[in-house]
Amino acid sequence: MWRNTRSGWGVISILFHWLSALTIIGLFILGWWMTGLGYYDPWYNQAPWIHRSIGILLVLATFARLAWRFVQPTPAGEGSRFERTAAHLGHIALYAILLLVLTSGYLISTANGRGISVFGWFDVPAVLHDLPNQASIAGDVHWYSALALMVLAGGHALAALLHHFKHRHTTIRRMVNPRYSQQNNH
Repeated sequence: MWRNTRSGWGVISILFHWLSALTIIGLFILGWWMTGLGYYDPWYNQAPWIHRSIGILLVLATFARLAWRFVQPTPAGEGSRFERTAAHLGHIALYAILLLVLTSGYLISTANGRGISVFGWFDVPAVLHDLPNQASIAGDVHWYSALALMVLAGGHALAALLHHFKHRHTTIRRMVNPRYSQQNNH
């Protein structure tokens, strides 16, 4: 039940998926909200600190998720060959854009040479800093790649709903209930 099988996702993959999705949506909303804060707003410094801290935790979770994905079987896809190929390419694009968002966020936060404090638990050092216009360029990349990630994630969700309601595939059921695949595999 904890591990993936060729017929379904295990608990660990399911938790990575949904926690990542909620975190990414939350970070997008927080990021959008904090760009409108004024200098004297009490959240002016606190909101970016929370955003950066959660972002670094998401980086760690994403690397753990990718490592888990490489050592676990991927459940067989449903649908036509075109749909399976589109889903595979869509997942690659989601990971690539997510990594771009996370990297550009790191480059914004470390442009001044200071590391990132993650909730005061530990610091992530500024490895690459003081590049010309680093914060500005990374900021533009971060914003537009975050928008692209939201659009792609929306398409991902719509495709899952289409598979579930129109084609009657088990895609959503397998991503919600790890026991579903085991029950329907016997």
